[in-house]
Amino acid sequence: MKPTNCAALTIVALCSIHAHALSQELSFGAQLRPRYEDRQPISVTGSEFDFWVSMRARVHLAAQLEKNVSVFIQVQDVRMWGEESNTLGDFSADNFDLHQGYVEVHSNGATRFAARAGRQEVAFGGQRLVGAVNWAQQGRSFDALKLSATGDVFGLNLLAAVLANDLTATHDNDQYFLAAYGQLLKAGAGTLDFYGLYNRVDDLLNTDQVTLGTRFWGTKNSVSFRLEGSYQTGERQAREVSAFMLGARLGTALAGGKASLMLWYDFLSGDDDTMDEEVKVFDTLFATNHKFYGQADYFLNIPAHTGGRGLQDIALKGSLTALPSLTLRTEVHSFHAAQSDGLSTGHFGEEIDLTAAYRYSRNLGITAGFAYVFAAGGWADIGRLFENAGWSFVMVDASF
Repeated sequence: MKPTNCAALTIVALCSIHAHALSQELSFGAQLRPRYEDRQPISVTGSEFDFWVSMRARVHLAAQLEKNVSVFIQVQDVRMWGEESNTLGDFSADNFDLHQGYVEVHSNGATRFAARAGRQEVAFGGQRLVGAVNWAQQGRSFDALKLSATGDVFGLNLLAAVLANDLTATHDNDQYFLAAYGQLLKAGAGTLDFYGLYNRVDDLLNTDQVTLGTRFWGTKNSVSFRLEGSYQTGERQAREVSAFMLGARLGTALAGGKASLMLWYDFLSGDDDTMDEEVKVFDTLFATNHKFYGQADYFLNIPAHTGGRGLQDIALKGSLTALPSLTLRTEVHSFHAAQSDGLSTGHFGEEIDLTAAYRYSRNLGITAGFAYVFAAGGWADIGRLFENAGWSFVMVDASF
């Protein structure tokens, strides 16, 4: 959407809401989030050092139009400091866009039913396969219809999204995503999630892929746990799919709840023969991968960032609330390929992450972090990383 058109539509929408809902409940808020980052090497093939500052600016308005009808509009500008090199002459707001804009109708009662239509963030479960990717300044949102039902012991979400729509007669580049995500909220000692996801791409190499999975998670006394498994079948880029993902997590609270320690293991299947007629590498779809595979983000696009070899991630994660306003976190990852055929080694490398989050006030937080990656031969074999790498950041998050 062109910036001028987006801005005009936003103003019209806000004015329309104001005109028709003066006597109704209105609320608005904003977020400003600049983030400094530096990385070495900046590319996978060289040792250049670089730094940059990105920034997210968001404004939202929520209106309760009637008893069971509400609308939500959120616009954002995402930019790199200095990209508008003329401090006076560049005012086109190239990256200004509608991040969310939807209308929701819901019921009241013991079971809450809701229908939401429009552009919206979607986060299912732990965001392993469908997430909002809040770490990315732009975030992720879907043009979708979502139906939901929530009760005391269950929850169900149905989603139909249009990812791309070719308006020509051939419809060669249409993309769709359908999802059903359910929860049993009281399944023994935890919560049981179950889901079915379908993604379709109409192009020269069609994709008709189904992902089925389940997730059991919860906390018992001071012990937290998660077990998850997914299986993918169907067709991906005109090849048959047979891939899977397994994940497990076991953690415990320490020091009266002020600290925690967690052991983490993920296995994403890989391809032992990338030239045959069957795809065996797992696709993480629309996941928030920054949460799972290291803060340095060398595995954001899976399977592309594993060279189609899949991934094993063995991790130890810890946190400490040093002060009521200060939380320290650390992660240690060991990355390996799920399939090492054709590689000199299946060992990608290790990563150490350190993060400090300081809450200055209710509306202002400051987070700083550092990551160091020890590259092994497997990363070089797939052309991903040829030397050790470092990354650090400082982020200010002001919101109301």
